[in-house]
Amino acid sequence: MTNRERSANEVNESIQLFRCPICHQRMKVIHFKSIICSKHHTFDFTKQGYINMLTRSTKQRYDDKLFVARQTSIVESNLYLTLHAKILETIDEYLVNTGPLTIIFDAGCGEGSHLQKIVAKRPNQKTIGIGLDIEKEGIKMAAKNYRNLIWLVGDLANIPLMNESCHVVLNILSPANYMEFNRILSFEGIVVKIVPCSNYLKEFRKVIFSNSDKNTYTNTSVKTLFKEQFHLVDKVKLSFFKKLNQGELKQLAQMSPLTWNMEKEQMKSLINLPGITIDLDILVGKKKP
Repeated sequence: MTNRERSANEVNESIQLFRCPICHQRMKVIHFKSIICSKHHTFDFTKQGYINMLTRSTKQRYDDKLFVARQTSIVESNLYLTLHAKILETIDEYLVNTGPLTIIFDAGCGEGSHLQKIVAKRPNQKTIGIGLDIEKEGIKMAAKNYRNLIWLVGDLANIPLMNESCHVVLNILSPANYMEFNRILSFEGIVVKIVPCSNYLKEFRKVIFSNSDKNTYTNTSVKTLFKEQFHLVDKVKLSFFKKLNQGELKQLAQMSPLTWNMEKEQMKSLINLPGITIDLDILVGKKKP
């Protein structure tokens, strides 16, 4: 079975979740190569096994080197292992009465490693993982590496999923669209948003922004907006220091927007750091009555 056929089969088994991003009608899979709505808007499965459901042109912001660095940091350094464990604990604690099947949607999934790690840790539960990102290079890599999940190129402002179709909406260090999150979230579901705190990657900030007010950061406005949109049922603080070798620090630097305009001497300083601080808030929200 080719990647295209395998992906088409995965989507076909979950076709009730999808809606057309143009007319918002239900969809179906045809000939195991395309997904089509009743008004004949058609989106093809690629040979890599993802679907491009964007309805507008976009400029590519990130190249494949960034996504390779991100995957390496997530998969090989285990930097986010504790984060994944906390997200899984949160899902198990707050997701109840959803039946035998759980739909987890990763909004802004990048190259897919966070979603893959989380779904893989639920072997005893029937879970469908769907990742969406506007960056085609990231989704292409996700489809190539993680063939047991559904991968979509799409717009967070126009998510191609049905109303109340998802039990978990993940939003990990990524922009959000709360109107769409509310629309696709089931009544018993949860939104899990991960936001950086003031000490997140503070060692990088100290090197890069030593004489700038960017050396400090607060997530107060992000948390306030989240609480305006959802009923905040929990906030979990995750903060720790992790030792990293030079290769791991270089990969982390290459995936972080903080470092994109830095000088070569600054990179040398970064890769000689003893490690890095992870400082995050895990915000857990439900639909407001």
